[in-house]
Amino acid sequence: MLRNELETIVGAANIDERPVRDLWPEGIIRERIIDHSPRAKAGVSRAFVVRPSGREQLKAVLEVAAKNRVSMTPLGGGTDVCGAIGPWGGDLVVDMTSFDRILEIDEKNLICHCEAGVNGYALEKDLNSRGLTLGHFPSSLPGTTIGGLISTRSSGQESSLFGSVEDMVISLGAMLPDGTYAAPRPGPRSAVGPALHELFLGAEGGLGVVVEAVLRVHRLPPTTIGRGYAFPTLRSGLDCMREVRQAGIRPRVMRLYDAEDSVFNGYDANGGECVLVVAVAGLSEVAQAESRAVEGLAGNTRPLGPEAWERWLRHRFDLSAERLKATLEPEGSYLDTIDLATSWTKLEELHSRVKTAIAVGGLALCHFSHVYEQGCCAYFTFAGHEEVEADAREAYARAWEGAMSAALELGATISHHHGVGQVRSGWVADEMGGWMQVWRAVRSALDPNAIMNRQAVGGSR
Repeated sequence: MLRNELETIVGAANIDERPVRDLWPEGIIRERIIDHSPRAKAGVSRAFVVRPSGREQLKAVLEVAAKNRVSMTPLGGGTDVCGAIGPWGGDLVVDMTSFDRILEIDEKNLICHCEAGVNGYALEKDLNSRGLTLGHFPSSLPGTTIGGLISTRSSGQESSLFGSVEDMVISLGAMLPDGTYAAPRPGPRSAVGPALHELFLGAEGGLGVVVEAVLRVHRLPPTTIGRGYAFPTLRSGLDCMREVRQAGIRPRVMRLYDAEDSVFNGYDANGGECVLVVAVAGLSEVAQAESRAVEGLAGNTRPLGPEAWERWLRHRFDLSAERLKATLEPEGSYLDTIDLATSWTKLEELHSRVKTAIAVGGLALCHFSHVYEQGCCAYFTFAGHEEVEADAREAYARAWEGAMSAALELGATISHHHGVGQVRSGWVADEMGGWMQVWRAVRSALDPNAIMNRQAVGGSR
């Protein structure tokens, strides 16, 4: 029996059987429907959740999965919002939170070596106590693990300065499905063949299990200057963002809220104004010079002073798992976010078309962040309520269909930092094109028994 085999590896206390899911809103909606149906609740799929400690136990669990041809999914903090964690009944879920050691923080070379189960917020606090930062701040940071951030190709609120997770990873240690351990390679950069560890960035557990990571860290900027500006139109705000980034300034934070989102978030916005929150950071002289440059590029728009920045700081982690679940608890309710990205020349049309598509329930918001010289991310939020559950599911599906179709037609990416999971599985091949064949070939070569996460990047093979 599968459970008995697992117990001999990790011990009875480190295995349980239960439903497992992440924070995918549709998954929460499905669970709500099940909660209202005792008959459906009785048939809920339960996975075996095992908590190995150490590489030898992890290898043995992989061997059991291969022998029994059972799909297994690595689990970190479970904060993914796309349904990448969605095991079927009888599948294995490998809880990696026992791999929680910070192995080394090298303050001279600015390197952190840690295991995949280290909590992202705990690591940041440890680094901060030494005057350092990873610079990675997704809104879900308190509930994340380093392995999860890597596996979803995450990006954080300060990416315009520090980069996204792919810019932070020097090397990885990963357990392949056959039990081979691929150890971290030397840094800070190597030209000895391709950087194959990057295959695991965004693989959603489909190629193996991330066990450890060697990360670039940074010294905390001694000075941060943040201000807000209210622009009369969306275009003028986007133009300012583009000009700031293309001038060579890398803001610590730069977020532009469209008119509806500016009001929704409580900023001092008059009718139709779009609020830009921008902060620059570095040595005092550098930060002051960049702040003056940003003010000059903002032109004659209405200044909001530091209050807008301070407000953003207070609320930067408000989007908690508990708040999401509470919002989706009432019958007939739905809520989700969609992260797209495209070039500066296409952002306004993307904004217009997606806002129209997702406004089916009334609430449709957007802010722009994660700024590059070539473009940025457009982050949409939509919500609504229907009297009948089936109507809510239909409205939710229409919003996603409209947003994905608009993005693909305009040549935008269908995900900037949330990943694929189940919610985008129907469209991922449309974006990847011929690269989907490369992904499938790599996956089949590394995992011929097809035991790794069945929901990863396009679903089961």
